[in-house]
Amino acid sequence: MGIVVVEVCDGNAITSIDIEEILEREFPEVAVLINDCLSFCGLCRVKPYAIVNNKRIFGNTPEECLDNIRTAIKEELAKYE
Repeated sequence: MGIVVVEVCDGNAITSIDIEEILEREFPEVAVLINDCLSFCGLCRVKPYAIVNNKRIFGNTPEECLDNIRTAIKEELAKYE
């Protein structure tokens, strides 16, 4: 288990890219959890998002969201340096 947890709803547009493989390859400290539902009803239909250590991260496209997730991960990892 990583020190940074990224949670993703499997009904979200962010899953159109292999976010789990991408992030876990780039950041060994990260654990990506794909859930059936994150209980933010309807949010996953509005725009791509993920939860990084309990903070919601958004983007207008899956790629933009992935970039924002990477930034959030780097901020979280900086706390442990």
